[in-house]
Amino acid sequence: MLIEVRIKNCFSFYDKVTFSMKADMRNKKFASNVYRENNFNILKTSGIYGANNAGKTCLVKCIRSIKNALLNRNIGVQCNIFHEKSICELGISFLSDGREYSYDFWYDCNKKEYPYEKFSEIKKDGYNNESEVKWLLKDNIKSQYYYKDSSEKRIADMIPMIANNSLLIYMMDVSKFELLAEMKKIVTEFASKIDIVSMYNIPIKKTIDLMKNKNNLKNKVDDFIRNADIYMDNFEYIGDDKLFLAVDSKIDEKEIDEKVLDIPEQIVDQLRLVSVYKGIPVSSMFYDSTGTKKIIALASYVIESLEQGRILIVDELDSSIHFKLTRAVVAMFNNELNINAQLIFTVHDINLMDCKKLFRKEQIWFVHKDEEGVYLYSLAEFTANDGVRDTTDIKEKYRRGVLGAVPNPDLIKTLLAIRGNKSE
Repeated sequence: MLIEVRIKNCFSFYDKVTFSMKADMRNKKFASNVYRENNFNILKTSGIYGANNAGKTCLVKCIRSIKNALLNRNIGVQCNIFHEKSICELGISFLSDGREYSYDFWYDCNKKEYPYEKFSEIKKDGYNNESEVKWLLKDNIKSQYYYKDSSEKRIADMIPMIANNSLLIYMMDVSKFELLAEMKKIVTEFASKIDIVSMYNIPIKKTIDLMKNKNNLKNKVDDFIRNADIYMDNFEYIGDDKLFLAVDSKIDEKEIDEKVLDIPEQIVDQLRLVSVYKGIPVSSMFYDSTGTKKIIALASYVIESLEQGRILIVDELDSSIHFKLTRAVVAMFNNELNINAQLIFTVHDINLMDCKKLFRKEQIWFVHKDEEGVYLYSLAEFTANDGVRDTTDIKEKYRRGVLGAVPNPDLIKTLLAIRGNKSE
């Protein structure tokens, strides 16, 4: 499970920001929203609010860059364009098999290399005191190197001579070094559990692949779609013999203008996804609304996350989806029946900003932008002295700008300019 993300000089963030999924157990409210193991308390869900173009998507991009680096893919990160510093600093803490690990690394966007890496295990005693056990340190800037396994000390001497265009675990034959092999296994298994999607263009391939298989997971995806209360009798992936019936409807294909989930190379597979209304099967691609298509695409990610204990990160969860449905999805992850899956999402819908029935304070986050920079902070940072309690009407506070992270549009000036131009 994801515990913390650390960012500096990446995308819109210049000063260091930290996004945390740590639960504050001094507050016992909504205990089911917290996963607990070996004295670690981790939130199952978190929603991130903020104005358009403030930095919510940049946070998602940073997590994607971390995932890419950990899986030895193109990191896809960009330094803050308003400063000359070329090094992005990224870090992540996570829980794996009941143990917490921390991995920090720097990426030089100009040289396209990693000059710094540190991998540690974080231990916690019965009093919640934390201590760091360093496994690996590579600091080319300060010429400092460390490797925990004393029987393989020669690795520390080898590090300065190894290329830096990937993380160290990918630049060495880890099969010859037990600790490095364990480190690589921990890192790759964790990163492989992260799914990142944007509701503006969520791929439907996962749903197609799951619906092809007549198994338990397919049935649960089908149940999710039908139980979403979208007036659908059934949803299925059909064979060649039924394909014509599904496509040959009274809908004029020339009038279809929704391209939200359009994947040309999978066009036939998309046609095979059939929604059944009042006993009549129709092609979902031609008949269903944008919102319904997005629900269909999201279903496979939600079910797989809950089934396999994955980390689902969704940008703009409320895009084209009814507020009651987004709330229901969040409630699934908060529920005590969810053992170890996580949902992290960006959102505008203030109906989800509910500390009375849905969220703990530390589960609500904000991204705020002003002329000085971009800030990332939790609702938990506002105390009773600030007039923010669990019983406070958070939505009203947010509307009035007390919590920040809201736009301040002044579109009346545009209207006045339009009227002024017409009168000239």
